[in-house]
Amino acid sequence: MKRSLTLIGVLFLILVGIIIGLSLSSNLDIQVNSNAQISDVSSGSSEFLDKLGTALSEISDAVKPAIVNISTEKTVKSQGNPFDHFFDDPFFKRFFGERGGPFGEPREFKSRALGSGVIVSKDGYILTNNHVVKDADEIKVLLYDKRELSGKIIGSDPKTDLAIIKIDSNDLPVLKMGNSDKLNVGSLVIAVGNPYGLSHTVTMGIVSAVGRANVGIADYEDFIQTDAAINPGNSGGALVNTKGELIGINTAIFSTTGGYQGIGFAIPSNMASNVMNSLIKHGKVVRGWLGVTIQNLTPELAKHFDIDEKEGVLISDIMDDSPADKAGLKRGDLIVEYNGKEVKDTFILRNMVAATSPGSSADLTIIRDGKKKTVNMKIGELPDNIVAAAEPAEESPLKGVSVKELTEEIRERLDISDKVNGVVIAGIEPGSIAQGVLIPGDIIQEINKKAIKSISDYNGVLSKRKSGDILLLVYRKGSYLYVTLSD
Repeated sequence: MKRSLTLIGVLFLILVGIIIGLSLSSNLDIQVNSNAQISDVSSGSSEFLDKLGTALSEISDAVKPAIVNISTEKTVKSQGNPFDHFFDDPFFKRFFGERGGPFGEPREFKSRALGSGVIVSKDGYILTNNHVVKDADEIKVLLYDKRELSGKIIGSDPKTDLAIIKIDSNDLPVLKMGNSDKLNVGSLVIAVGNPYGLSHTVTMGIVSAVGRANVGIADYEDFIQTDAAINPGNSGGALVNTKGELIGINTAIFSTTGGYQGIGFAIPSNMASNVMNSLIKHGKVVRGWLGVTIQNLTPELAKHFDIDEKEGVLISDIMDDSPADKAGLKRGDLIVEYNGKEVKDTFILRNMVAATSPGSSADLTIIRDGKKKTVNMKIGELPDNIVAAAEPAEESPLKGVSVKELTEEIRERLDISDKVNGVVIAGIEPGSIAQGVLIPGDIIQEINKKAIKSISDYNGVLSKRKSGDILLLVYRKGSYLYVTLSD
């Protein structure tokens, strides 16, 4: 009996405590209302988002049939070592992969990669990136309808990282070309491709910037920057506008991890179209050519040349008997317009000239001796062994140093062995950091212990460089030497 009274007393105290707690929480306005309702979304907002979703679905459905998956296989040689035969067992291959031969000789093995492409004609021409199909022994193209066909390289252009392949088929879905010049920052875009082998993946974003250059990916750069998710395998895929038109070929990402970080680059459709048409028609890219060495106008140069303009491209050298030489252009001329379009830097001018058909006329507006004048000239064809000189970033110790590809003609003129690779210094701006340390004719073989074999390598290393000294390995008149330059 006594135990029952004690239990009843405990239950009574618990009940009193609950009542007091509820009362306090009500007074302090901290009671949670389990039946609270989420505010309704307005019908206007809901309808807008529904329409946007429907529109994006329609665009995606219209675009995807013209996007293909590209798989390649190529033979790669790996240098072996005397112990590699121990790894021939499948168990070890699973963890260590293919290795060299039993006595250290190179072993050949097959390397496979995935990419994307865009069908640009009903009879099977496909536009993609050069790095997707480069050196491929076998190319397989998987269509949207699951057919797999063999692809053949029709032409490639490493200078823009574009290539054309062909499959044997007809009546294929084609993606219409858009005008990339009409793109604005903030425009809505959709990327379609094959990231990580995931077929016909669609992502959405905006145009973050246009006219991106000096990225170090290709010799001719005019990239569209977008935050639409682009990952490995998206290369060669389509970037489309809200009309479902092709306005870019997805090419590269900026990433420290290898994955998406919100910065992707696409080659504008106008540049891609010019390259594509030239590859199909000529088997190579025919580019316009002025025959000048150019560099960006800096405040120091403007002061030296008594130029009031703040932007433009300065001519630092003119090749003999070139179109520029025949038109009467001179060293020190500042190019400010090309065919009525403003010229702000060397990359813009190079792209404009390259896109001009050889044999056609062009009007250059220049500043000479403080006076503006227009020069009409006939555009030549860029010789195969000439690449326009590159100029490093403004903050680099190599600012003011112009370099060119090491061509066979230059090798013969400077008596340089075939074993020597790099870029040759074509000129050094007076007053630059490199003046007195480097000289024209020097071959830059390494920058900060990274091998330099082309202008693309040169730009790529400098674009990723952090502040501080630069260590150069230079070949000069038959001998090698290390040179340091400081900011």
